[in-house]
Amino acid sequence: MPATEVETITTERELASYELAYHVLPTVAEGEVTGVSDELKKLITTAGGEMFDEEDAKRFELAYEIDKHLEGKYRKFTSAYFGWIRFRLEPVKLDALTRSFDENKQLLRYLLVRLTKVEENAPFRFHEALVDTNVRVIDTDADPVSGDEEMVSEAEVVDEVEVPDTDVVEEEKV
Repeated sequence: MPATEVETITTERELASYELAYHVLPTVAEGEVTGVSDELKKLITTAGGEMFDEEDAKRFELAYEIDKHLEGKYRKFTSAYFGWIRFRLEPVKLDALTRSFDENKQLLRYLLVRLTKVEENAPFRFHEALVDTNVRVIDTDADPVSGDEEMVSEAEVVDEVEVPDTDVVEEEKV
């Protein structure tokens, strides 16, 4: 039999890296949010997962309302506690874990994604980014800035704050 057709048998488990991003209902008391996060971690470890990173859930305002069917009626939520957990798990065990997340009544919503090696090595810290990010706000309806001042998309600068260095190169208008 040619070497390419020989199956290799390994005793080592094949693990994939995942990130569970979740919103906990804002009706959960702030002191109990840690308990919900601990319950999610327990579900992961019970399924055979190995956690390697996390960001604790903290309350923030949502970008849009989310409807959730609770106690026989739909309720609208404008805020939630957001956190994430990164873990490694055998892909064949993922369906059972997903079903256990679906059964958790304290979650408003969750997203489970498989991580690439690059994503695995460079986690995005959401709550830190909310605090650290400085944004330049512009008024696109205003008249263009005149004189020697920098032009930003032909709009008046309303508020200018320090922006962290990025790899994006801005083009200058001539």
